[in-house]
Amino acid sequence: MTPQETRTPADIRRWRQYLADERAEAATYRYLARKRTGEEHEILLALAQAEGRHEQHWLKLLGDDAGKPARPSLRNRVLGFLARRFGSVFVLALAQRAEGRSPYAADPFATNAMAADEQIHEEVVRGLATRGRNRLSGNFRAAVFGANDGLVSNLALVMGIGATGVSSAFVLFSGLAGLLAGALSMGAGEYVSVRSQRELLAASRPTQVTLTAAKELDIDANELVLVYRARGMSLEAAEHRAAERMGRFTCDCDPSLSLQPERMEQQDDHETVGNAVGAAGASFCFFASGALIPVLPYLFGLTGVAAVVVACTLVGLALLGTGAVVGLLSGASPFKRALRQLAIGLGAAAATYLLGLVFGVSVA
Repeated sequence: MTPQETRTPADIRRWRQYLADERAEAATYRYLARKRTGEEHEILLALAQAEGRHEQHWLKLLGDDAGKPARPSLRNRVLGFLARRFGSVFVLALAQRAEGRSPYAADPFATNAMAADEQIHEEVVRGLATRGRNRLSGNFRAAVFGANDGLVSNLALVMGIGATGVSSAFVLFSGLAGLLAGALSMGAGEYVSVRSQRELLAASRPTQVTLTAAKELDIDANELVLVYRARGMSLEAAEHRAAERMGRFTCDCDPSLSLQPERMEQQDDHETVGNAVGAAGASFCFFASGALIPVLPYLFGLTGVAAVVVACTLVGLALLGTGAVVGLLSGASPFKRALRQLAIGLGAAAATYLLGLVFGVSVA
């Protein structure tokens, strides 16, 4: 019996949902393609075409039961909205997770090729998302983690100082002092870290001295072989490359070992690391903005338990936000990363609060 003869109302509803989701996913990839050029543009359009093939499969099974277009799932509607408005790496990260949760592998009415397509699509989108993540320089990393550090460290400071029983004014000034000291420390540390890393990368990058020195070298001793072996080449590859530099090869004897200048352009590791001044500024500003949140209740005159509850609530919401962003960028579950960030932040605050209580009792 054919699928059309054995289908049930539940099958029809499920197929119509698949159809709506395939159309929505194809539209999302087309929206993203409009914001890209070159190879990425072509890849995204190819993904949209693949989703179009899946759409035709469900249309064929549904026949006259296709009816009016169904609404895509909430996840696909959100993806489409974000793609139209932003088209950022966050959309690709969400699309990566969506492709990885395809139900086709367990659905007997989906072909094996369709299930395999979805698995491959996940890897394709992962590759595109990785490119986007790499384009997010160290400045963005410094901003995200600077904000998180400001939230956790200053909440812990405010909670610990407040638990000793000192006045609210003292807690406020302690929090502001912690904000300034922490932001300056983070900014300075980020500057030194990024600057040092860029200097290490620059020192590790091979120079072009071989181009100028090659003509003066002893052909028989040929020190160039040592240079290329030190860079990680095998003996055969090093000898071939050295012979090219010395002008001894006039034919492309082994293309896999030959010098190909058009393929020697490497990713700029400095872009991934970021700019030292920019990273320092981002770290300072976002640490300060994060550290300000635990102090806000005291700035507005709250005291005692009310100030603590409001501070913990505000910081908890902010920690959920930063955790979700980190989860999206890493391609992991935003919900799990948000909860992890919340648990770590509030756990640190609770520990310092208990220490403050102990210290306050011992002083009294």
